[in-house]
Amino acid sequence: MDTGLKRELEEKVRSGERLTREDGLALYESDDLAWLGGLAHEVRTRKNGDVVHFNVNRHLNMTNVCTASCAYCSFQRKPGEKDAYTMRIEEAVRLAKAMEGENLTELHIVNGLHPNLPWRYYPRSLRELKAALPNVSLKAFTATEIHHFETISGMSASDILDELIDAGLESLTGGGAEIFDWEVRQHIVDHRTHWEDWSRIHRLAHEKGLKTPCTMLYGHIEERRHRVDHVLRLRELQDETGGFQVFIPLRYQHDFVDMKDGKIRNRLQARTQMATGAEALRTFAVSRLLFDNVPHVKVFWVMHGVQTAQLALQHGADDMDGSVVEYKITHDADQYGTPDKLTREDLLDLIRDAGFRPVERNTRYEIIREYDGPDPARRDAPQPMRV
Repeated sequence: MDTGLKRELEEKVRSGERLTREDGLALYESDDLAWLGGLAHEVRTRKNGDVVHFNVNRHLNMTNVCTASCAYCSFQRKPGEKDAYTMRIEEAVRLAKAMEGENLTELHIVNGLHPNLPWRYYPRSLRELKAALPNVSLKAFTATEIHHFETISGMSASDILDELIDAGLESLTGGGAEIFDWEVRQHIVDHRTHWEDWSRIHRLAHEKGLKTPCTMLYGHIEERRHRVDHVLRLRELQDETGGFQVFIPLRYQHDFVDMKDGKIRNRLQARTQMATGAEALRTFAVSRLLFDNVPHVKVFWVMHGVQTAQLALQHGADDMDGSVVEYKITHDADQYGTPDKLTREDLLDLIRDAGFRPVERNTRYEIIREYDGPDPARRDAPQPMRV
């Protein structure tokens, strides 16, 4: 990137001028990651200061049985297949109660698209989970699942959301987005929920007062231009609704576990390489710079590794997600080396070690507790990039 274009982009960012599609592509092509990260860090600091948010959450996947066979997915199983499971609601409640310790504030629920479970299973599960865990927020179901519920129930998404909210739903999850551009999507997704329905369902959720996350699965067969397109679609929807609280770039994973039983469910990996750490940091930085109307960018440490997650905090991210005891959707695939669990103390140490001040939040990004940052008396205390 020539000096003139760098200066032009810097001026745009510092004046608050919205970046264009062409700007996003130019940023991705920059080979100066330190400059790019520094620019994104300016934006995250302007929005969130020296804070890194986290929460104490657990993931619950009540079934891995799924009608879809998405090309990247190692989580799904077909009915009757070895390792296929579906929890009775009482079993799900018992498991959730066992996760309640350490002042849990959020339960994150995502499932396969089960062909035989009745619609009533889902609101009843939320109702009983909420009764068992009244102080825990239920963040549940992707837009893909809501679309599936329309099919199996004959109800509209609006009525479905009303019933789920009445049962205790506080937020949808951001999954099912992957990459919206059809040029890529037709090769990676095996369900009916594409941009039109994904955006329709999140728009409805926002109209009903829910705040939701949005995601992007990157580092597979997409090109950088598809990532820019993806973010700009979400940015336009955010202009309309204001309902997205956080953007979460999700790093595509290869399937190292299922290869052991001779089944490679991830059909992309023979022709893909996972994104490098540098490409991950570039993706966080460009996303933060383009997505000017979303307050937070989250690095999901399970999918990036702890060290890359810490570096992402210097490249635009301000949230390290939660303590996550079991995340089957990735850990069923990757054996990537990330731990199954980070405690509250682990997260505090990691955030301070990266030079930031930890703030515990709830699902709606309301502050639960603020903690001290790195000890300023330590000569070797880490510091975030200067702005």
